[in-house]
Amino acid sequence: MRRTNLIGVLAAVTFAVTAALAHTGTQPSVHDTVAGVLERLRQAPTRSRIEKLDPARAERLLTRPERQVLATGHITFHVNQPARVTVFRDKSLDADPFWLREGGWRKTPETVKVGDTTFDLWEKDFAAGEVGLGVNSIRGGGRHYFVAVAPLGGQPLALEDLYPGQLRLTNVVAGAPPWADRTETLKVFPERFTGRTLIQTLHARRDDAKLVDRLRWTQYPAAPRPDHLVLTWADDPRTSQAIQWRTSRKVERGAVAVSEAAAAHRPVATWRQVPAITAVLTSPSTVNNPTVNRHTVELTGLKPGTRYVYRVGTGDRRQWSEPREFTTAPVGPASFSFVYLGDAQNGLDTWGRLLRGAFQARPDAAFHLLAGDLVNRGNERDDWDEFFENAQGVFDRRPLVPVIGNHECQGGLPTMYLNQFALPRNGPPSLTPERAYSFEYGHALFVILDSNLSPASQAPWLEETLARSRARWKFVAYHHPAYSSAPNRDNQAVRDVWVPIFDRHGVDLALQGHDHAYLRTHPLRAGQPVADPANGTTYIVSVSGTKMYDQARRPETLVGFTKVSTWQVLDLELEGDRLTYRAYDAAGRLRDQFVIQK
Repeated sequence: MRRTNLIGVLAAVTFAVTAALAHTGTQPSVHDTVAGVLERLRQAPTRSRIEKLDPARAERLLTRPERQVLATGHITFHVNQPARVTVFRDKSLDADPFWLREGGWRKTPETVKVGDTTFDLWEKDFAAGEVGLGVNSIRGGGRHYFVAVAPLGGQPLALEDLYPGQLRLTNVVAGAPPWADRTETLKVFPERFTGRTLIQTLHARRDDAKLVDRLRWTQYPAAPRPDHLVLTWADDPRTSQAIQWRTSRKVERGAVAVSEAAAAHRPVATWRQVPAITAVLTSPSTVNNPTVNRHTVELTGLKPGTRYVYRVGTGDRRQWSEPREFTTAPVGPASFSFVYLGDAQNGLDTWGRLLRGAFQARPDAAFHLLAGDLVNRGNERDDWDEFFENAQGVFDRRPLVPVIGNHECQGGLPTMYLNQFALPRNGPPSLTPERAYSFEYGHALFVILDSNLSPASQAPWLEETLARSRARWKFVAYHHPAYSSAPNRDNQAVRDVWVPIFDRHGVDLALQGHDHAYLRTHPLRAGQPVADPANGTTYIVSVSGTKMYDQARRPETLVGFTKVSTWQVLDLELEGDRLTYRAYDAAGRLRDQFVIQK
């Protein structure tokens, strides 16, 4: 049975630890300090006071001890001699963080670029002993700063007692990653920094001290009545179905009543009843509804290829929801269809209309696959409330197959994502369960990958999963494209590590998101176009929400267009061994199509 609160203190990535794991300082932590400030904000007499909070107002809220913690307690380390410390700060943060402009740091005229982000440089000399650096920002957003250290005492530099312990040390050289948890690298930098010690910081901690826009109000607070139902699979789609929903805290238990559709006319009391695992879903930033109960039932022992009717409730005969339906996967190879969508993320009311339009046009689709960035702020529940509210009538009748995008990893871990979906736990053994997984449906294999993590960490499992399957059709889905459509984006590690595996095992389609413009590549093998799509992998990027990017035309591009939200349906026909792919816009107009004939 599902254990709903999966994350706890599990780490998403195991970093090489180069120093002590514990902070030995005596001052309060940044986490506790920020929590105290937010608690004061919650006591604000009016909602408008919080909503009008900007960085300047947020700074004025801080007491002198709080400012000291936020200025020195985010990163600490010990130097064995006087040293010059350089902070490379995301220039877009403007006056943030306050400790750079107030703490005696000198801004140099130089800048450095990592990807498409420009960093300015701030320097300060420290005596031998402990060095304390402050938070990335109190506004939130931007890239996390990284740090270079040079000795001033003429002896070899030794850095010890790094906090947090997941930081890593290397040298400033071309190709060095500035962050311990991301793959971007330094390419060009001032010559004087060559060989200096580089402290690779944790990009996931960029919002540790975010105060602006941190407290939220949900438009859809939970009530005793069950809502936000969603179907997923945690096991074999032929014989299982996971069902999740929420209620207010007043409803302390849940249950599902289920019947084969052919017998659903009988009284609900005669249906099979399964109690739910109920866990508290906590979101302290949601001021008007910080806790709800999340109920999960995993039905097993179902008949393949069978339509079922279910109701959710508490198990009390008077408290069942209206009936809904689902259908289990066929026992063997069979024709079927599924819907694929790129990023929802923004404009979720508009996205909901597109989703319902896709469902009305293709109610025969067995499930819906979303290639990441389901929401914009993945660990703030008001976004998820809006997502589920606008998906009502669809994901409670057709299973959702979700992929983790970068926006689900707000704060570093996709905590709320994993606590709301019951998914297969058959992914790479080194990863937190449910971040990557696979399943077979009919005569097709689906491999869901997490491109927020190192592609190499998933490569052995990916290779084994594809090699083991005898499925006729093979699909992979992940968020960051192997072949980007957006200008100035390139996920080289995805392409270098995963694409050769796709080639070796005959992956038919790679379903991607992230770049917010529509792209279909030529069928590719070893990065080169092939004439027959059955002999290569076709890479798709799409967007279903309202946030749009420009597009760069590249040699691998076959079809590309911008500023159009789309949904895609894929029909797999057993007779004739054919896949037909179609992309439609929100008005139902056909925008792209192709066929793969095996």
